[in-house]
Amino acid sequence: MSDKKNTNDNLIKLLLVDDEKEYVNVLANRLGKRSMDVKKAFSGQEAIRTLRKEDFHVAVLDLKMEDMNGIDVLKIFKQMDPDMEVIMLTGHGSQEAAKEGIEFGAFDYLIKPCELTELIEKIMNAYKIRK
Repeated sequence: MSDKKNTNDNLIKLLLVDDEKEYVNVLANRLGKRSMDVKKAFSGQEAIRTLRKEDFHVAVLDLKMEDMNGIDVLKIFKQMDPDMEVIMLTGHGSQEAAKEGIEFGAFDYLIKPCELTELIEKIMNAYKIRK
């Protein structure tokens, strides 16, 4: 059994991408307690480097980051791993950009700040599709 993507079927491999470090750290901690192996990236470039080294089931990707636009990161993610599901996070007023993400292959989007239960539900749904 040499499935490099996941040796434990109960563990969701999640890539969390946002340039708000405190938000990412808190969210990663909370998601890590819920059968998720969470890796953090604080920029688009760091996320791309991380995805080059490791496979993930789902990515949660902020739409607005200082170094790269989330849509551009999404496009690169989809070229690197077309099967990885991506959930976009966006601030209020950016729903149109998030909907654009859906056109480029994002699984869904959420408006920040979002309820943890809603995010977990979307991650679980994305994971089920990936599997």
